[in-house]
Amino acid sequence: MVWSKKGPEKKSYVRIGILLMILFLSVVAYADRSILSISGSAIKDEFGLSSIQLGFILSAFSWAYVIGQIPGGLFLDRFGAKRVYGVTLVLWSLSTLAMGFVGEFERGMASALMIMFSLRFLLGLIEAPSFPANARVTIMWFPKAERGRASSLFASSQYFAVAIFSPLSGWLVSEFGWQWPFFVLGIIGVAAFFVWMAFMREPRHHPLVSQQELDHIIDGGGLVDIDSVHERKAKSRLSRATVNGLLTNRMLWCAYLGQYCIIALSYFFITWFPIYLVQARGMDILHAGFATIAPALCGFAGGIFGGYISDYLLLKGWSLSWARKAPYIVGMLMAATLIGAAVIDSNVWIVAIMSFAFFGKGVAAGAGTWTVISDTAPKEAVGLAGAIFNCVGNIAGIVTPILFGYIVAITGDYSMGLLFVGAHCILGALLFLFVMGPIERVRKDPTDAALEKSVAFKAGHPLSR
Repeated sequence: MVWSKKGPEKKSYVRIGILLMILFLSVVAYADRSILSISGSAIKDEFGLSSIQLGFILSAFSWAYVIGQIPGGLFLDRFGAKRVYGVTLVLWSLSTLAMGFVGEFERGMASALMIMFSLRFLLGLIEAPSFPANARVTIMWFPKAERGRASSLFASSQYFAVAIFSPLSGWLVSEFGWQWPFFVLGIIGVAAFFVWMAFMREPRHHPLVSQQELDHIIDGGGLVDIDSVHERKAKSRLSRATVNGLLTNRMLWCAYLGQYCIIALSYFFITWFPIYLVQARGMDILHAGFATIAPALCGFAGGIFGGYISDYLLLKGWSLSWARKAPYIVGMLMAATLIGAAVIDSNVWIVAIMSFAFFGKGVAAGAGTWTVISDTAPKEAVGLAGAIFNCVGNIAGIVTPILFGYIVAITGDYSMGLLFVGAHCILGALLFLFVMGPIERVRKDPTDAALEKSVAFKAGHPLSR
């Protein structure tokens, strides 16, 4: 292969390697936040924790994750995806690793409770920029017509994490003790940091990118310079108008609330669904655990399908708005069928309905959540837009489990709880159908454009010419 100044002459597919890397990092991130549920029973027994105390530890991540979104997005816009992702990756891996050593230093219940809560809170705070960083890398490395597929893959990382690390963590706990899932994942994360720092580059400066691939990304609308020094200097000062645009734009708020509705379903699935199967459907814990596999696999398949069908519609001449909206709307209406579980007696049909519903949820997530942010966020505030999006969405991770529990406690029945979850699906579909309006990139305020051109001129950037 002959090399030129602009890269190898042979056609390259470096963006696929970048995508696989952020997919792997997302799987590790999801596994880090979920392994406590696998080790939780053994931790509870060793330290004599009550269910309420364990619940506080379990909740620590979500509170911090929401709090950290906006600062994380600002850091991304200021310092770029490579540095922020790299630093947070190694820090959250060290936090995970430290969880395994709690028992070595503190045997008292109160001290252990405080240390574990603090470590989980720290994990959530540090992991906050991870998914906005994924969106930023996707915008940088992928043309518009491929972003649906790219976004659907990293958005499906939760299913990979469940399928791969839950069985592994269960085996490690049973064979070696509750500490070992934290040790293994912490070491994997630290090792991944070195791979990320070695392989991640901007498209223009990656030594393995051919001119053909670079042209393909640029011609397709990829923002290849979003992390360049000149670009970050030009946009380092966010104006009030830009921030106000992110907080007041109707289209973006429909995307934010659409993500909220998606995550409400996700947290129903990982919190109350197994409990529903045991308490309302009479399954034992073992069978309830196996019953969650089919919906998880269907959610993964739906996520991949949603991303592909959205990009396919775009290539076939559909407008960007309807190529993104249509799969989301159809997927959320499919997901709303989970309400039918309230009136069905057969456990087999319950699992079948939930599998169909989570396939629909996957379609909606693969086409109409992170992909929309990638297509619409102003390039000077991609990190902040993704952070606001993820912040609003993940509030559902706090609200949904609590309200679902209150509904069940008040009614003494799960039917109204299922209706509550299903209503999120219908609400999301209606927002995208009737309220959202055209999907288009939020334009820069004229004063911001003047500032960027002035900074670029001083730096000698081509933008000034």
